[in-house]
Amino acid sequence: MFAVLYLLFCLPVLALLEFNKNTVWGWLLTLAVLCVYPAVRKRFFSGRKLPARLLAFAGLVALRGAVLILTVGPVKRRPAVAGDSPAVTDIVTVSQGKLTGVLTSDGAVEVYAGIPYAKPPVGPLRWKEPEDPEPWEGVFAADHFGPMAMQTTNPVIVSSLTQLLFYHDYEVTLGDSFRDEISEDALYLNIWKPAGARKDLPVLVYIHGGSLQTGQPWYADYSGEGLARRNVVVVNMGYRLGVFGFLAAEELRTESPAGTTGNYGLLDQIKALEWVRDNIAAFGGDPNNVTLAGESAGSACVSALCTSPLAKGLFRRAIGESSSVTAREPAHSFRSLDEALAVGRETMERFGAATIEELRAVDAKKLVAAADANHHMTVDGYVLPCTPHEAYSQGVHNEEALLHGFNSEESAAFLVFNQGNLKNYEERIRTYFGEYTDEVLALYPAETDEEARENWAKIYAVVFFPYGHYCWNRQAAENGIPVYEYYFTRHNGRLGPWHSGEEVYCYGNIPEDSRLYDAYDRTLSEIFSSYFVNFAATGDPNGEGLPLWEINEASDTLLELGDTVGPVKDPYLSLYEILDRVQNGTGS
Repeated sequence: MFAVLYLLFCLPVLALLEFNKNTVWGWLLTLAVLCVYPAVRKRFFSGRKLPARLLAFAGLVALRGAVLILTVGPVKRRPAVAGDSPAVTDIVTVSQGKLTGVLTSDGAVEVYAGIPYAKPPVGPLRWKEPEDPEPWEGVFAADHFGPMAMQTTNPVIVSSLTQLLFYHDYEVTLGDSFRDEISEDALYLNIWKPAGARKDLPVLVYIHGGSLQTGQPWYADYSGEGLARRNVVVVNMGYRLGVFGFLAAEELRTESPAGTTGNYGLLDQIKALEWVRDNIAAFGGDPNNVTLAGESAGSACVSALCTSPLAKGLFRRAIGESSSVTAREPAHSFRSLDEALAVGRETMERFGAATIEELRAVDAKKLVAAADANHHMTVDGYVLPCTPHEAYSQGVHNEEALLHGFNSEESAAFLVFNQGNLKNYEERIRTYFGEYTDEVLALYPAETDEEARENWAKIYAVVFFPYGHYCWNRQAAENGIPVYEYYFTRHNGRLGPWHSGEEVYCYGNIPEDSRLYDAYDRTLSEIFSSYFVNFAATGDPNGEGLPLWEINEASDTLLELGDTVGPVKDPYLSLYEILDRVQNGTGS
């Protein structure tokens, strides 16, 4: 009986080691403890009363816990290419000096990671416009990604379980027993290009999502490797997040030569685009053929930069996935300057800072806790002279063509622990629709908890995601911009059409050996990524052998990318019309 119970104890202990990414020493010590315990128990506690045996077991648990804590993986930077000693590229010269990257295992793609595009925004440079990076001596080895921007993170075991339970793609592998570095010093960019001498290739610059609070640029789903294999140079970057990227304060506005505050994360993205303009030709990219892309909060940033005078001329086209801040009243990631300044004052009070210099002296690990109150863009009069809605209404925009869209189950991840039911259904709708609640209830009636849950998931999604794209589409069309809108609906063994579920398809990164996708998923990825490649090259996603993707001039027809690929009517047009009235205007 003891042997069976002990085995049931050992199995989760070993699983915990894997999920917690403990080092080899952790495994060896744990195995030693687990192997020795039965002999110790038999030698010293056999025949003893239950309290003594329980005490011995408690000692085992305590020792095991100590090993788990003391042998957690070290903090280090993530390698640009997996494997030992990847091949090194030829030397490339950029404005700061010479550098080398590394090649993928098959030699098809060159990766240059962790290239500084600005000075570290630390110490006196916290909450200041990014400055030019320092030059370096010798040859810089661009073979590891830079740190994640300062952010709160979950324990490693939570991240592992998230991959297992929600993404269904957790893998037991060697070489991942480490924790990613997190730092204020995170203004680094990464480049993927097809191997060898190239010239005048289209460039795609990607901005990662994460509610402007979290995220990093090396996630496999939106890696630049897939598009680089198809002759696109892909760039992405880290940028300041949360309170470090979006704090606003009068004192900061006063000390800024440009009179700006509250948009430091956007200024970082613009700085990265300027670096691309000045250096991307050295990697075979055409600085005059840049497409700016982003997903979620990254897409919100793209929509804002489409109206920023500072970004004019830095890109020609835009791709936006699952977010926009172009509505009259954006649902997320945006706030008025008055609100931003008020929250900034509250933040200073929270940390007992009478001046910005005192706030700059607060340790970043403490200050990061203010991210939830400070992760919104604002109208600062410099990066954004007015709201994106107002800019489009005035005919101001930077993009020559726009490709954008959303997924059919955008809200699923956000409502996992907060689903609707009959009891709260009407109240939740009233929160967003006020006097128009009865109209929404008529469109989406619910008589059971299941109907309330399903309908609320749709309504919540529309408020936060599709409606913003509807507004963006109308604004682009009214300004004569060719605009292509998609609707991703494909289910699979992983995320399916949840928020961000499209990225592994459109960036061409479905793993070859993954059983979570079937042959059709790979065909759909080929189609979706081909649209991206064509759009980045010419501004038109269409090409030989692809289903026709028509311009969405009337803002009512989407290209469905799912079990079939073809035009469909936007399923939420009636709800958009109500939201237009909620926002006290035409919404366009």
